Amino acid sequence: MKYRLTIMMTILMLAFSAGTASLMGQENELDRKVEEIRKSLAKLPYYGVFDHLSFQYNEQTGKVVLIGAVTRPTLKSDAERVVERVEWVKDVENKIEVLPLSTADDRIRRALYRSIYGQPALQKYGVGANPSIHIIVKNGNVSLEGFVINSADRTIAEAQARSVGGTFAVKNNLQVDQGKETAKAE
Repeated sequence: MKYRLTIMMTILMLAFSAGTASLMGQENELDRKVEEIRKSLAKLPYYGVFDHLSFQYNEQTGKVVLIGAVTRPTLKSDAERVVERVEWVKDVENKIEVLPLSTADDRIRRALYRSIYGQPALQKYGVGANPSIHIIVKNGNVSLEGFVINSADRTIAEAQARSVGGTFAVKNNLQVDQGKETAKAE
C-alpha cells in the first residue's frame, strides 16, 4: 500500500511539473513577444522624453492596440509601421494621440525636463537613449509616465513637476519597478 501511494505521488508530481513547464513555456513565449514589440517601439528614432508609447497585446487574436501620446504625427505612423512588421502581429489598432502644437506647452516641457532631470536624485533616469521618466504636456496639464525604482523617486518627480510654473495639473502615472534599475545597470 505504501509503495502504491509513493508511485501515485510521484506520478502526480511529474504530471504537475509537466503542466507547470508547459505553462511556463507559454508565459516565456508571451514575454518574448511583448518584449519584441516593446523593443520595436523603443528603437524609433524620434521617440523621446516628451512622448509616451504603450500597447496592449492579445495573444489569441494577434492584435496590438497602440496607446499613448506623441508630439509628432510621424511618430504615431512610425509606431504603427514598426509593429505591423513584427511577423506574428496580425492586426494593429493605433490609438496614439498626437499632442497639439503649443509654444506654451513647449516652454513647460523644457522647464519640466530641467526641473526633473536636474534633481540629483532623478538624474539616473535620464541616462541612455530612452529616459525612463516621460513628460507629457497637453494644454498645460502634465502627465508623468514610465518607471522609477522606488516610491521616494516617484514622489520627488511629482514634487519637481508641481514646482514648475504654468502647469494646471500634474498626474503621476510613474510605476515603481525595482527590476528596471538592474536591467538599466547591465
